Amino acid sequence: MSASPSAAAPVTQSERIVLLDSLRGIAILGILLMNISSFAQAPILHLDPMLLNEQGINYYVWLIVFWLLNGTQRALFSMLFGAGVILFVGRQEQKLDGLAAADYFFRRQMWLIAISLFDVFVLLWNGDILLDYACYGMLIFTFRKSSPKFLIIAASVCLVFMIARENRDLYQEKEMIQRGESVAAIDTLKVKLNDKQKAELEDMNTFKKSSTKESRLKNIDETNEIVQGEYAGVYKWRTESYTDTIVQYIYLELWDVLIFMFLGMAFFKLGILTGDAPVRWYALIAIIGLGLGVPLSYFRVQSVIDNQFNSFEILKSVHISFYQIERTLRSLGLFGVIILLYKSGIFGWLFSLMRPTGQMALTNYLAQSLICGFIFNGYGLGLFGKMQRYEVYLVVLAIWVFQVVYSNIWMRLYFYGPCEWVWRSLTYWRPQPFKR
Repeated sequence: MSASPSAAAPVTQSERIVLLDSLRGIAILGILLMNISSFAQAPILHLDPMLLNEQGINYYVWLIVFWLLNGTQRALFSMLFGAGVILFVGRQEQKLDGLAAADYFFRRQMWLIAISLFDVFVLLWNGDILLDYACYGMLIFTFRKSSPKFLIIAASVCLVFMIARENRDLYQEKEMIQRGESVAAIDTLKVKLNDKQKAELEDMNTFKKSSTKESRLKNIDETNEIVQGEYAGVYKWRTESYTDTIVQYIYLELWDVLIFMFLGMAFFKLGILTGDAPVRWYALIAIIGLGLGVPLSYFRVQSVIDNQFNSFEILKSVHISFYQIERTLRSLGLFGVIILLYKSGIFGWLFSLMRPTGQMALTNYLAQSLICGFIFNGYGLGLFGKMQRYEVYLVVLAIWVFQVVYSNIWMRLYFYGPCEWVWRSLTYWRPQPFKR
């Protein structure tokens, strides 16, 4: 290399893009809004408020989150992550020759995997996404120099793949039900079932039984008992629920994340993500995104309500899954609204508050795992399954206030959040400046 490796360094304060930091702060707080139900309640309650006969404010809180916000914050975070890959590698390539920039980038991603494992197996957050993003980041590295047009096409292809995947899964499960019902209709007094038919009937009956209210209530009681218990039980339940799904998520649902990583890269190159595009673009994104996404999402939610939240009946009645379409539209619409607020100038104070929160995004993400683990798991306050739904979101509000306040104080004193400092020091293999 003609350039010295010592030239490699994290982004300086003067090089930071203010809006991206603010958006990252909004996304990291929004992710807690989505994650809190997994911290606080049995997974089966995420989709069914009627199991515990939730009415009034509890029902409407569920409806707003499930209808309007589901999947949007992860989408915004994915867009920012995609832009971050371009920013990180681009800055290093300006300073270094050869493979040095790639070396620092892949080292950065490998340390992110290590941080992810800490979040899962020490802080016991089974919904961690850092390992996934570390892997996907290494994949999209290949596309960092692609044109915006190519990246938008790539995002569209990923959307098609994800739609195909979710409908394939839908019809596999529908076929399982149909085969089981066909076998159930056989008169076993006249015809003896073979082993295959018995297995098909058992698969359907098992799924049908698991969808009953009695079975789901039993699942809640069992989960509450485990997570309200000792550390060993919480560790086993949370880490096993993570390892049982991580391979499926990384391998089968990567298109879900890549849609927005590619869009984030394209929008960054077009100036859309940095707020440099004309106001009419953001208005168009907001109107089309929410105008189409919200009604489509309503049909999804209504089918769940009409079938009384019974997974067995929902599968039988639904003929097409369009979740990824409406999620993409809603997410882009919400993004458009956020940038319109920024461009208006009226909410400058809000984006200024969010900027330090975004600069400490990794610290805040891990702190959410630490704080919520203490509040809800049995080795802490043990409030898992003991709070009403609306009370859980009051906890979110309290954590938001705490994180915004301490982030703003911290960033006045230090260049980086504590976890950001560790991550950067490990990436460049030398301690970075810390205290201002």
